[in-house]
Amino acid sequence: MIPKIISWSLKNRYIVLLLAAGLFAWGIMNVKKNPIDAIPDLSENQVIVFTEWMGRSPQIMEDQVTYPLVSNLQGIPKVKNIRGTSMFGMSFVYVIFDDDADIYWARTRVLERLNYAQRLLPNGVTPALGPDGTGVGHIFWYTLDTKNLDLGEQRALQDWYIKLALQTVPGVSEVSSFGGFEKQYQLIVDPVKLQFYNVSLMDVMNKVRANNNDVGGRKFEMSDMAYIIRGLGYIKNKEDIESIGVANYKGIPVRIKDIGTVQMGGDLRLGIFDENGEGEVVGGIVVMRYGENADKVIDAVKEKMKDVEKGLPEGITFKIAYDRGELIKASVSNIKSRLIEEMAVVALIVIIFLFHWRSALSIIIQIPITIAVSFILLNMLGISSNIMSLTGIALAIGVIVDNGIIMSENAYRHLSDWHKNRSQNLNS
Repeated sequence: MIPKIISWSLKNRYIVLLLAAGLFAWGIMNVKKNPIDAIPDLSENQVIVFTEWMGRSPQIMEDQVTYPLVSNLQGIPKVKNIRGTSMFGMSFVYVIFDDDADIYWARTRVLERLNYAQRLLPNGVTPALGPDGTGVGHIFWYTLDTKNLDLGEQRALQDWYIKLALQTVPGVSEVSSFGGFEKQYQLIVDPVKLQFYNVSLMDVMNKVRANNNDVGGRKFEMSDMAYIIRGLGYIKNKEDIESIGVANYKGIPVRIKDIGTVQMGGDLRLGIFDENGEGEVVGGIVVMRYGENADKVIDAVKEKMKDVEKGLPEGITFKIAYDRGELIKASVSNIKSRLIEEMAVVALIVIIFLFHWRSALSIIIQIPITIAVSFILLNMLGISSNIMSLTGIALAIGVIVDNGIIMSENAYRHLSDWHKNRSQNLNS
């Protein structure tokens, strides 16, 4: 078989050159399409189900949330394993799929099963899918550099403006906020006053919840004009909460300020985010979507941050805490320079040892064609250009050249034997 291929190639050398040029052009196209990252993604093909039920102990979360979810998520096609973790007020279920399963197909299957498992959970508890990212999806961290806003105002700015803007960048799965205080109205109730006015804590909760609401009425027409009746009841400040009536005591309305105090505070925190020992900061973590090009996503995020920064209050800027783009560019640039140096050294050595430019050219030309074809295979297998894959290509150059040298030397030996036999026949 091989002799026939060699014979056909020698007789149709122009077709072989055309095929080689086509493979090289196809490889160059795949080089541009191949995702670039610094480190290979070796994480499992998983879907995370997150459930929050604040105030409950880990044992309650395990018995009433984690166990029902794990039990009902069993039997999904292409599932290898299901792991559950319960902690204070939170439950995590990790559904591990086969490596050949499409991640969005897997998320759809999990979401279908969650619709059925929802009825087994306590009222008000709703599980949600985690971001469609991977274990190495945290590609960019930033903090807010400001001296004029407190931590609560910075966190509000991050949650309600910056985060929503950065999530529109293509390739971004989630922007997770960290640091600061999540602002909230806090009602501090005096139990003695509750007992005096004969009001229960549940009555206070229901009244506050009912009064923080907009309601719609009917539409009526008058003088060829249509009017819509609405009841505006959303709370805008703490004075609105203080004025809410909760009961009636001897014909006198009992309001919130009669049984307690209202203040603006921060939600309960399980930790703080300190930057270089200089104090607390507020920022966000950009999570890349599964299978995206990390280098392009980071560049797009930086461009979006320039637009967002124009709308920030005066004196507030972004400060980059972690940028994988720098690592990507440094690692890829280092591997590229090593590849170029190796190709140049190999070409020089081949020319010196063979001392025949046509033979050296036939060996050297294999290097760029083989590297280009390797990127075709990388895209087919879904492997990005990273330190590991590019290093493997660099190491393989020696093998490529060795094969070329061996074939050239073998061809020289056969030609030498042919000339020797021919000269002997002519002399005889």
